[in-house]
Amino acid sequence: MEPSNSENTGISKATVDNVEVVANADRPNPRKEAPAYVAGLSPEERIKAEKDLVRKIDIRLLPMIIVMYILNYLDRNNIASARLAGLESDLGLVGNQYATCVSILFVGYLLMQIPSNLLLNKFGKPAIYLPVAMICWGIISTCTAAAQNFAGLVVIRFFLGFVEAAYFPGCLYFLSAWYTRKELGFRTAALYSGSLLSGAFSGLIAAGILNGMEGAKGLRAWRWLFIIEGAVTIVVAFISMWVLPNFPRTTPWLSEEEKQLAAWRLEEDIGEDDWVDSEQQSFLHGAKLAVTDIKTWVLTFLILGIVSSASVTNFFPTVVKTLHYSNITTLLLTAPPYCLAVICAFANAWHADRTGERYFHITLPLYISVAAFIIAAATTGTAPRYVSMMLMVPSFYSGYVVALGWISNTLPRPASKRAAALAMINAISNASSIYASYMYPDSDAPRFVPAMAVNCGTAFMAIVAATILRFILIRLNKKLDRGDEVDGAVRQAGSRGFRYLV
Repeated sequence: MEPSNSENTGISKATVDNVEVVANADRPNPRKEAPAYVAGLSPEERIKAEKDLVRKIDIRLLPMIIVMYILNYLDRNNIASARLAGLESDLGLVGNQYATCVSILFVGYLLMQIPSNLLLNKFGKPAIYLPVAMICWGIISTCTAAAQNFAGLVVIRFFLGFVEAAYFPGCLYFLSAWYTRKELGFRTAALYSGSLLSGAFSGLIAAGILNGMEGAKGLRAWRWLFIIEGAVTIVVAFISMWVLPNFPRTTPWLSEEEKQLAAWRLEEDIGEDDWVDSEQQSFLHGAKLAVTDIKTWVLTFLILGIVSSASVTNFFPTVVKTLHYSNITTLLLTAPPYCLAVICAFANAWHADRTGERYFHITLPLYISVAAFIIAAATTGTAPRYVSMMLMVPSFYSGYVVALGWISNTLPRPASKRAAALAMINAISNASSIYASYMYPDSDAPRFVPAMAVNCGTAFMAIVAATILRFILIRLNKKLDRGDEVDGAVRQAGSRGFRYLV
């Protein structure tokens, strides 16, 4: 495409700084012109049309995927609340059997993520694919109420993770197919707010269900917890089919002009249309490009470090229980750290998008995480321990949402590579939850020193990985400034074209 400026394209300066790119000269039609509708817009009309389009997509997409992710997280982690209500004793779990039931979910979760994301990219209809996956995991989650022993619970949890694997990496790819790189950080934070809101209110919801169903005839209260939350998941999944968009070129409720604008603005941003030939959309092509890019592996260690540190949230009710309050009070005390995390994550992501800076928005919160883990391991006092819990959850999640957006910023094209990289990074990072499930035995309470030490180490590993990636991207940006080819793109000397966000 032709390098341009803000005077002759009608693109705002914030967009120009990040989207203009000249495609590799050996590609077909490297200087592709804008569609007739887009080319005919004046600068003011282009800005207004983009604002209207983004607002329309925001309204249809963001609230729905947030609600879906809340339920995804509830169905995954309600086992922690059920544990407080007697699940272990009712099923006769002993030793590490409960930890195994928690960790086995992530085995299935790891196995399915890459195939699922590549299948979503090939299928091209997330408005069908994601809700169908949601219906399946809702049914499986409901079946947890029928578990009678350790073996039954392990099987159910494995398949729950196997099906739930489709959702989060699928949504990350889904968002990257609609939003430019400077819009993506805030929308990723919006998506992940579903997880944080789930953490904030799961304890309240569980307390309400467990308290309301305690003493009811028939099933134990913790079984009702799985039935009620699983049924809600299934209902919401059916509703989402009528609300979600597909991809920019396959969404029926967009006009032809809106489809052109939606596809073109993404092509400007990353220098390539997401809708490419079948060879580049293939499973193996995208996976090969992702695996052979060093940036993928540095990002993997970055996300792995954060997710490993954040594994404390899988046992957060257990950690809060060490403050020696009642079960209901413990569940209520899990809410404030997550509420603060929502505010901090949104603020951090918004500022990262506004400034175009990524590195310090990731690493500075992680330093706070390290301090919080040290406090938690160093004292048994109620006040300082709860302060550490209030710090650890907002800090690592604030860095995490920006780091997730950095994946699509750093590996934007082709679409099959981005889909494979998002799934691979998320899958490997969640592998940490397999071993982390064994780091919080009751014998280590209340300080859980080994777990907190590991969390400190992995948070520091993430800081180191982010630093390495920053140097790599700075070097690549210098090559672009010289007009050299980088990842199939060339930035003309003196133009304000594609640059990696650092």
